Amino acid sequence: MPFPPGSLPPAPDREPDLDDDFRTGLDPRWWVASYLPHWTTPERARARYDTGPDGLALRIDRDQPDWREEDAPLRVSNLQTGVFSGPVGSPLGSHRHREGLTVRTETPTRLLFAPSSGRVEITVSASRDVNCMTAAWLVGTEHRSPTESGEICIFEIDADAIGETTVARSGIKAHHDPHLTSDMSEVALPLDASAPHTWFVQWGSGETVIGCQDRTLRRVAQAPDYPLFLMIDLFEIGPRRGHHPKTATIHRVRAWGESGLAAG
Repeated sequence: MPFPPGSLPPAPDREPDLDDDFRTGLDPRWWVASYLPHWTTPERARARYDTGPDGLALRIDRDQPDWREEDAPLRVSNLQTGVFSGPVGSPLGSHRHREGLTVRTETPTRLLFAPSSGRVEITVSASRDVNCMTAAWLVGTEHRSPTESGEICIFEIDADAIGETTVARSGIKAHHDPHLTSDMSEVALPLDASAPHTWFVQWGSGETVIGCQDRTLRRVAQAPDYPLFLMIDLFEIGPRRGHHPKTATIHRVRAWGESGLAAG
């Protein structure tokens, strides 16, 4: 991808495969409104959200249950572009991001947007609500192999890291992929991330480029080369504090899959 340091690689010269501003509601052709539903039960996984002219507001409600009792206190509202699980009781499923996960709800495989390389742009307003984190990841589907589990962390933004400038985390997490090396770092943004701003990631051919607004933030000489789901999340981590509902807004998502929408 030859382009000057610091500049953004150009978007593909075609219409996005996925282009959603959520103004007409949640489109089930693209989105599963649950957080890794196979590792828990439907009500614990279910996303709370509202849609309107500004996009989709992910919501954490005061009465929202913890994602899993073992991980309490932790509440999540999430959108993802697919899901995969093995049978109940098995350790097979997308995004085995912690030890001891076994399938509690067998979930039919859905590959709604799961390219092996491509580009994603997300316009978001992160939450400043206490104990919250707003995040977006591309994670290995694992539907072909449990080693296809790497993650591109586009951003993780803690509420207490937002101000006139914002600090976010970004990079690569290997998880169970022996061909990747975890490479995460903090990046400083000269903006208030609770206002609308656009993140971008382009990956493929052994390289991942992550940027925000008009600047490149991370350029990593590795990239997962297998199908990845997109996940966009709002977490409340820790005891319930402050006012509810707590919100983060997804204004628009545009995405291109260079190897097909649901490669695999």
